[in-house]
Amino acid sequence: MAQQLPIQFQEVTNLVTLGINAQFVSFNTLTMESDKYICVREENNGQVQVTIIDMANPSNIQRRPISADSAIMNPAQQVIALKAQNYLQIFNLEAKSKMKSVQMQEPVVFWKWVSNGTVALVTGSAVYHWSIEGQTEPKKMFDRHASLNDTQVINYKTNADEKWCVLIGIKSEAGTNRIVGAMQLFSVEKNVSQPIEGHAAAFAQFTTDGATTPSTLFTFAVKGAQGSKLHVIEVAPGQRAPGAAPFQKKQADVYFPPEAANDFPVAMQVSAKHGVIFMVTKFGYCHVHDLESGTMIYMNRISSETIFVTADHASTGGLIGVNRKGQVLSVSLNEQTVVPYIVSQLKNFQLALRLATRASLPGAENLITHQFEQLLGQGDYKGAAKIAADSPAGSLRTSATIQRFQQAPQQPGQPSPILTYFGALLEKGKLNQLEALELAKPVLQQGKKDLLQKWLTEDKLECSEELGDVIKPVDINMALSVYLKGNVSAKVIQCLSETGQFDKIALYTQKVGYTADYATLIENQVRTNPQAACEFAQKLATNPQGSQVDFNQVTDIFMKYNCLQQATAFLLEALKNNKPEEGPLQTRLLEMNLMAGQPGVADAIFANDMFSHFDKQKIAGLCEKAGLPQRALESYEEIADIKRCITRTDLLNPEWLVKYMGTLSVEHALECMHHLMRTNMRANLQVIVQIAREYSEQLTAEKLIELFENYKSYEGLFYYLGAVATSTEDPLVHFKYIEAATKVGNFAEVERITREDNHYDPVAVKDFLKEARLPDQRPLINVCDRFDMVDELTQYLYNNNMIKYIELYVTKVNPMQTPKVAGALLDADCGEDFVRTLILSVRGMCPAEQLVEAVEHRNRLKLLQPWLEARVNEGVQEPAVHNALMKIYVDMNNKPEEHLAENIYYDSKVVGEYCEKRDPHLAFTVYKRGLCDQELIDLTNKHGLFKQQARYLVERQDLEIWEKVLTNENKYKRELVDQVVQTALPETKSADVVSITVKAFITADLPNELIELLDKIVLHGTSDEFRNNKNLQNLLLLTAIKADKERVMDYINRLNNYDAPDIANIAVGSELYEEALVIFKKHEHHKEAAKVLIEYIASIERAVDFADKVNDPEVWTMVGKAQLSTGMVKEAIASYVKADDHTEFNAVIDAAPAADAWADLCTFLQMARKKVKEQHIDSTLLYAFAKCENYVALEEFISSPNVAQIQGIGDKCYNEAMYEAAKVLFSSISNWSRLASCLVHLQEYQAAVDAGRKANSAKTWKEVNAACVEAEEFRLAQICAMYIIVNPDELEGLITTYENLGHFEEVMSLMESGLNLERAHMGIFTELGILYAKYRPDKLMEHIKLFWSKLNIRKLLFSCETGHHWEELVFLYNHYDEFDNACTTMIAHPSSAWEHSLFKETIAKVTNSEIFYKSIQFYLEYAPTQLVDMLTVVIQKLDHVRVVGQLRREGQLFLIKEYLLKVQPENIKEVNDALYELYVEDEDHVALAKAIDMFSNFDQIEMAKRCEGHELLQFRRIAAKLYMNNERYSQSVELSKGDQDWYMAIKTTADSGKQELAEQLLHFFVEERNKACFSSTLYMCYDLLRPDVVMEVAWRNGLMDYAMPYMIQSMRHLTTKVDSLEKANEKHEKKEENDKKAAEEAAVMGYADPGMGAYNGNALTVYGAGMQGGGMPQQPQYGGGMGGGMGMQGGMGMQGGMGMQG
Repeated sequence: MAQQLPIQFQEVTNLVTLGINAQFVSFNTLTMESDKYICVREENNGQVQVTIIDMANPSNIQRRPISADSAIMNPAQQVIALKAQNYLQIFNLEAKSKMKSVQMQEPVVFWKWVSNGTVALVTGSAVYHWSIEGQTEPKKMFDRHASLNDTQVINYKTNADEKWCVLIGIKSEAGTNRIVGAMQLFSVEKNVSQPIEGHAAAFAQFTTDGATTPSTLFTFAVKGAQGSKLHVIEVAPGQRAPGAAPFQKKQADVYFPPEAANDFPVAMQVSAKHGVIFMVTKFGYCHVHDLESGTMIYMNRISSETIFVTADHASTGGLIGVNRKGQVLSVSLNEQTVVPYIVSQLKNFQLALRLATRASLPGAENLITHQFEQLLGQGDYKGAAKIAADSPAGSLRTSATIQRFQQAPQQPGQPSPILTYFGALLEKGKLNQLEALELAKPVLQQGKKDLLQKWLTEDKLECSEELGDVIKPVDINMALSVYLKGNVSAKVIQCLSETGQFDKIALYTQKVGYTADYATLIENQVRTNPQAACEFAQKLATNPQGSQVDFNQVTDIFMKYNCLQQATAFLLEALKNNKPEEGPLQTRLLEMNLMAGQPGVADAIFANDMFSHFDKQKIAGLCEKAGLPQRALESYEEIADIKRCITRTDLLNPEWLVKYMGTLSVEHALECMHHLMRTNMRANLQVIVQIAREYSEQLTAEKLIELFENYKSYEGLFYYLGAVATSTEDPLVHFKYIEAATKVGNFAEVERITREDNHYDPVAVKDFLKEARLPDQRPLINVCDRFDMVDELTQYLYNNNMIKYIELYVTKVNPMQTPKVAGALLDADCGEDFVRTLILSVRGMCPAEQLVEAVEHRNRLKLLQPWLEARVNEGVQEPAVHNALMKIYVDMNNKPEEHLAENIYYDSKVVGEYCEKRDPHLAFTVYKRGLCDQELIDLTNKHGLFKQQARYLVERQDLEIWEKVLTNENKYKRELVDQVVQTALPETKSADVVSITVKAFITADLPNELIELLDKIVLHGTSDEFRNNKNLQNLLLLTAIKADKERVMDYINRLNNYDAPDIANIAVGSELYEEALVIFKKHEHHKEAAKVLIEYIASIERAVDFADKVNDPEVWTMVGKAQLSTGMVKEAIASYVKADDHTEFNAVIDAAPAADAWADLCTFLQMARKKVKEQHIDSTLLYAFAKCENYVALEEFISSPNVAQIQGIGDKCYNEAMYEAAKVLFSSISNWSRLASCLVHLQEYQAAVDAGRKANSAKTWKEVNAACVEAEEFRLAQICAMYIIVNPDELEGLITTYENLGHFEEVMSLMESGLNLERAHMGIFTELGILYAKYRPDKLMEHIKLFWSKLNIRKLLFSCETGHHWEELVFLYNHYDEFDNACTTMIAHPSSAWEHSLFKETIAKVTNSEIFYKSIQFYLEYAPTQLVDMLTVVIQKLDHVRVVGQLRREGQLFLIKEYLLKVQPENIKEVNDALYELYVEDEDHVALAKAIDMFSNFDQIEMAKRCEGHELLQFRRIAAKLYMNNERYSQSVELSKGDQDWYMAIKTTADSGKQELAEQLLHFFVEERNKACFSSTLYMCYDLLRPDVVMEVAWRNGLMDYAMPYMIQSMRHLTTKVDSLEKANEKHEKKEENDKKAAEEAAVMGYADPGMGAYNGNALTVYGAGMQGGGMPQQPQYGGGMGGGMGMQGGMGMQGGMGMQG
């Protein structure tokens, strides 16, 4: 087998397959700060996003829309750092919050996390460290050295404590094309930098030989002009042992293979786990060196692409990196093979030994053992001890090694070898269990206990039970600590108990989850300290993880020693959770205290409401007997018990009794209250009232009222209802309360409740009070007053001659009800004098309006005149008073006009309405005085007073009123308008009044009436104010425009003082264009007049004439716009020129092309250029010259200053095929690419190539090349193509151009020339291969073999497959690592692609297992003799069962016999079956017998059947053996007997263990008269044969002599058994007698044996039996309580023998 590699290499994942765009897998867009996260900055359709791949779950990809230039993930946390130009931010992704941000003063060219809390920032001049903690700014660490100024920074690293830093950069050396590395090493403590030449570097913490603490090592690699070196330097030494040599600088050569001569290091990682250096190069090579010595261990290529980013791989101790294909690769040491590799390949035994010792790697055991034996033999015990201590996986740290050192002779003046050995182990670390035990023994013997304690404190010894047992006799506390560390729970509890630390036992057992015998511990403690035992038991009972003791058992222990107080305390704590299942214990606790005369304890327990699951009936009875009726009531549930106990009110707290009643049902509570009332109503009334108050809602007021009324207890009813009346709205309750108060004589309360209460039934109360005839009628007055029963009250009092209460009511109680009282008295025919006197006595307290209404309703208004005049004299301004008084004066005709004019307080509407029926003119005066508009209008319309109405409306000046009267619904509108025009307006002199009236007419849409009105005022009026009023003239014109258009022109000519522009615009809106034109001309508004002509009259000819007449530039501009809009482009341009107006140049430029007015446009644009410098103008003028083919003017314009967009115009000319003009334009601006295009169209190819050379762009070269190829100018085309093929993106298009035109040889010649270019890339080699595949297959294989490493193999694969180039296809598949496809191709096309050695080499790398089985079928058909050779290569990957099945189906198993032998060690059933079949067919019984012993996994029964009938004896013996192995003993024995194999038959029978089979064989040998086999059977089947059967057979057949040895042995065996039983029985009887005597003595002394459980004095003592817990007796078991007597059936086969039960 080939030597296994010392490294493990695997692809962790592939970023491209995960969905990452391959173009963003690069150094600038991908970062990996650790093996936890990869961060990629991607752009998708212009949107920037940051993709985060969690390497623990690569399929879990997070994409976040973050616009940042760069992003780096924290090595350990969900924290990301973002950089956008000079602005840096740090975000916590889990908390979704920003942690820090900073604005740098200069660009950051490189940044990196150097630790979990620090980001390193590298700018062009310095290096900064930025902590994520706090709000600190980045701290400057050092300035960049000049040697790194022109380098690309590729890495930055620090050591663990950030005291050493290194900055790494690379650059290309001028002239040599060599990549030079530059580094700057900086010491933070010394603040010193050192420039170093190097490409990759790393720091490591490493404990060197002779050191006691780790040193900081700096390792770097450099590839210089003199060679390549790896250096290891100690920059920060660790502490060293005295006399130890310092670490020497190491350096080693770095090998680069010839094909990678330009390779150089790019990354370096140091494995802290193994102490090796991993260095990765540009070309994908990995170098592995030993850190301590620098020695190279291994070098190989791991990637065909550059690995541009690396990090430590924590899980393997290696490195992880990403290459440009997106592969995430992991490289680490193969711990199983690296040391054997160093030993066998490198022959560096010292390195192998150091690496194996340092990293505990296997493979150097022989070396270590040899060196150990050598040093031990030389007496170098210290060296040997160090070798043993450092041995990998502690291979030499065994008991044998300890014995070797113990037995080694001690040298004079030197410590003993064993102590030397242990000293080395202690320096190395911790001693194992065996070593610690062996060291402790001599140390304790020497009395050095403190030294042992020191080692235990430093955790140098592995603690165990044996070590604790050794220490315990010397120091129990130290032993306790050992037991604790060694998790020896039983011994820990034993020590804690022996030292009295009972409180720590529960804590310990809870912590470690150990179950101890707590009952015994508690009982032992009760004897000495009951209180401590109680506390201990409480802790055990209240353990958060669950109780660790039986509460009953603990209680029994306390009560056994009469510790009632402790038992009570324990149960109180244990039962505090009040669980249902603890009910019996709760009952027991209460019963113990009540029965022991401690009712106070029980009462306290009840008071704290601790328990609720005890036996309530039982405890209630005990409480009642103990004088605790309250507690008894709390527990009683039967109503009879409750009624009996509740009468003890003298012992019950009233407050508690009230609360208790609330716990009863409604029926039981009422029954108890009835019982209390019956037994002692006077004593219990107060508490009953309290109960009724408290639970009125539950017991209901109806039932409680009934309760009190049944026992005639109105006093109780009064107090109860007085308490609940305030909280209920039940009318019955309030009525009963009034009734009860009345019956107990509390009239003051009756008066108060009727006055304040709102919830009684007023009718019922009123009737009750009327019937009760109280001496004081105020309660009745209160009810009737509050509930509006004044009429009934008045009649009741008047009829019962209670006049004084009427006066009292209106004067003292409620004067506001005087109107109702007066009305009721008048209805009762009371005299007016009394009513007048009553009203006057109230004075101003009576409401006037209601009083007037009540009296007026009964036609007695004059009765109030004295009272009203008195109120007026008092200065009352209330309208109702004055209204009534005015009505009285009108009716009495007492100077009504004077009173109505002078009085300002009456209501005009009320009085006016009253006067309408009496005098309309008087009503008009009242309405006018009160501005009662609607009432006045209705009055004047009704009585024909239109003149008064017109004057009122004109004077009122209210448009809303005008709107009402001028509607068409007003049938009096015409009469009103006539009066307004004829009378009201001519009488006025105020313009505002006229204006309001005109507006009203306009609003009412009365144009004809309005014209009539205005014409009369403005044109025929006598007042100059109205004739020259602008507003009135405007109104006249507007009204005429709207209503009478024929008058408009006349009014325009006659009027002058109006708003001309506004009127003209309104005329335009009314389509009076000529009138509007006259207005504009009359007032010289030329622009507006031109607008009317152009836009409304639509006469451009009249507009042109008007423009000539006024010669206004603005008018010419308007005319030009109109002409332009109608398509008169040339005329419009002429108008714009006359106007000297350039503003509409955009419209003119847009319109000119359609009219082909390029010459006119040139004139206009030349005028416009004088006005404004506008790019559009110059550009259009340039284009116009081109369209006119005026190249002279064009060149002059270009040579003069201009702002034209020459490029755009040139493109436009080019697109319109004006190539000459475009040529001039492109030449002027040196646009060589576009010039080349023009020259191509002009067929000037040489000039086009020259222009293309100046342009030097791929697009230009492509265009010129295509034109030259089409013109078959191949020399010029090749010149162009050489510039194209170096661009991979343009290569396919170029080749397609040649192929489409059929120039195959030319394109292949071109590509062959391109191979020698300096910028030759993969695409050139690939496309040439594709061309060969298509057109020159004979050159394809040579090309592939020469340049396979430079090919895009995936692309070429398709071409080879399409062209059926199978050999080449296999070659490519192999070099593309697609071994599955390579094998499939060889199988499909063997004649041209298959070769056995190549196939073997390829199939060994195949990953698809199905191909293996296709290959087997292929070899069976194509090369069967080489099948085993092929299978051997993939033997580790095959499913052997499937292989056997496949060959079995084909009937070709014999072909793979050699293969089956190789895989047989795996002991697979199908393999064994197939191989054994071949053995049988080949009659190879030796191999078969050997194989079935070694490999038993096969169908043994089937094989036995095959061998059973075989003609060879050896096969039949094999069959017998197989039957025996499968416990088919009968078949095996019969087979052996048939072959006379007596030994096998006897052995099989003995192994079977079957008595019947043994006796059959014995009879067989007797029948065969084979006496020797008869004796042999007795010997070998001794345990299976029955002595009586043997004796009988021997006696009957005369074989007693042969059977005698057997009989003697049987008798000896039987005698030995009987003797043993007798001794055991005697011992048992003696023990039973001793136990019985001890039990009797214990019963007499009054205590029980500890082993018999807790003692109970009331229990029956049963002798000869054990006692169970709690003192309960067991049933007696005679014969010592044993069942079955030593497990024998009656002894010697007799039932009941020896006093034992069966």
